Amino acid sequence: MARYVSDVAFTPAVKAEQVRHGSRRQYERMENSKGWANVVTPDLAAVLAEARSFYLGTANAEGQPYIQHRGGSPGFLKVIDEHTLGFADLAGNRQYITAGNLSENPRAFIFVMDYARRRRVKIWGRARVVENDDELLSSLRPSQGNAIAERAILFEIEAWDRNCPQHIPQLVPIEDVEAAILKLQGRIAELESEVERLRSPR
Repeated sequence: MARYVSDVAFTPAVKAEQVRHGSRRQYERMENSKGWANVVTPDLAAVLAEARSFYLGTANAEGQPYIQHRGGSPGFLKVIDEHTLGFADLAGNRQYITAGNLSENPRAFIFVMDYARRRRVKIWGRARVVENDDELLSSLRPSQGNAIAERAILFEIEAWDRNCPQHIPQLVPIEDVEAAILKLQGRIAELESEVERLRSPR
């Protein structure tokens, strides 16, 4: 049984590498102090409420990994309770690699990258596909768009951690840029109108 929540990632092999490269003491202090969380905190909930995309990692029974991008409107990755996240599995290219992997290996990983704020969250856990649950699917189905929600996926959190912003390029969603441009254009129109008024003979 794991002694620390972070042992889900810090296996004996990982700890050996930390010792070899001189970072083990740093992470021992982390383990013995606050450590990693294994429940949804207000801080994590706030990040997920703003997330427009994330990457879902799974692996088949032989350990072959697979990463799939998931995207939607802010809040499409929903907090079900303090231990559980959920999202609608939308119709796509019909490869079903994620669903197939989860049918034989529930271990999964969620990676949330917020480029605008230069922050990233890593979440370890176990996931399962839920079919034929109309009530659950209705609660997870995106309110925008016309994509077909085929099934639900529930993710049980075992551990999560937030990384530093190092090496993250700052990118801004086009929707935010367009909104800012519209606001500036409106302000420019107001100022031009005011200039014309002041130039007009009285």
